[in-house]
Amino acid sequence: MRRIWIEAVATVFMAAMLAGCATSKDEVLPHGDNTMLDIWDQQTGGSAGSSQAARQLLDARQSLRRPLTEADLQAAPAANAGYTRTAANEVHSQFHRLPNPDLVMYVFPHLAGTDPAPVPGYTTVFPLYQRVQYALPGERTEDY
Repeated sequence: MRRIWIEAVATVFMAAMLAGCATSKDEVLPHGDNTMLDIWDQQTGGSAGSSQAARQLLDARQSLRRPLTEADLQAAPAANAGYTRTAANEVHSQFHRLPNPDLVMYVFPHLAGTDPAPVPGYTTVFPLYQRVQYALPGERTEDY
C-alpha cells in the first residue's frame, strides 16, 4: 500500500516537472516594443510632461511643500555644524570607546609540560571583551 502512494507521488512530481519544462520563456515573459525607460515614463509621467498623471503628481507634491522661513535659513548652519568635521571637533573623538573592564584571575599552583614541572601560583589580568568596542555617535557611554 505504501509503495503505491510513493509511486503515485513520484508520478505526479514527474508530470509537474515535465509541464514546467514545456513552457517557453517567451510565453512566460512576453516581449514588447517598450523599453524600461518607456515604461517608467508612462507610469510616472516622465518625459510626457503634459500628461494628466504627471500634472496630478506635480500638484500633489506642490501642496506638500512649504517654503523655508528666515528662521529656518538662519538655524540651518547651526544644525549642520554638529555633523561637519572641523579641526576643533576632530580632536574630540566622535566614536567613544566603550568600557572594557579588566578581569583579575588567580592561577593556582600546578604541574605543566610533558615533564611535569611545578608552576607556582600567579595572578594575571585580561580584558573582559576580546576586541575594543566603540559607541556610535550620539550613543550614551556614561552610566545610567
